[in-house]
Amino acid sequence: MNAATLHQLKRDLPPSTRPSREEAERAVRTLIEWAGDDPDREGLVDTPSRVVRAYEEWFAGYGIDPVDVLQRTFEETDGYDEMVLLRDIRFESFCEHHIAPIIGKVHVAYLPERRVVGISKLARVVEAYAKRMQIQEKMTAQIANALHEVLQPKGVAVVVEAQHQCMTTRGIHKPGVSMVTSRMLGAFRDDAATRREFLSMIQTGNSAAV
Repeated sequence: MNAATLHQLKRDLPPSTRPSREEAERAVRTLIEWAGDDPDREGLVDTPSRVVRAYEEWFAGYGIDPVDVLQRTFEETDGYDEMVLLRDIRFESFCEHHIAPIIGKVHVAYLPERRVVGISKLARVVEAYAKRMQIQEKMTAQIANALHEVLQPKGVAVVVEAQHQCMTTRGIHKPGVSMVTSRMLGAFRDDAATRREFLSMIQTGNSAAV
């Protein structure tokens, strides 16, 4: 992987400079006051610090470098070159337009060329991109692009299914609606049979769970 590709994968990481914890807590106090409540009353006095701690957890993905996650691979596969699929990876993210939750699952597959990666690393890459302010389309592409560029497999497939609270708890108020996005690269894009096999395998998993 060349330097330009590495830079492209890392360019979405935010700058290291950020407001202090105290500044963040003051901002939460301001929002509480703007909403019409008293940040000094008993039930809210510790809310600014709780919210900041929650943000540290919800947006931990900014501190995870997907390139580093995928660096450790294994070449002793006895020639294994069939599909590797990790199905139903649950994720929680937040819509970058309203900071409302996005909750769903990701299916990730790749066709190894010479090396494989530990399956926990696939879930870790999903987490790295999900725990940021996101739109689902971008997250889908980011996961697929990172796997494709770092592992250099014969192909990568990513399907994301999620519900967006920004349209279920506000605005149009339509609960129960799921958004599905996909990104197919290499053999999954070019070979219809490989793509069908992948889609069949994730559908089989969904049927088994019903």
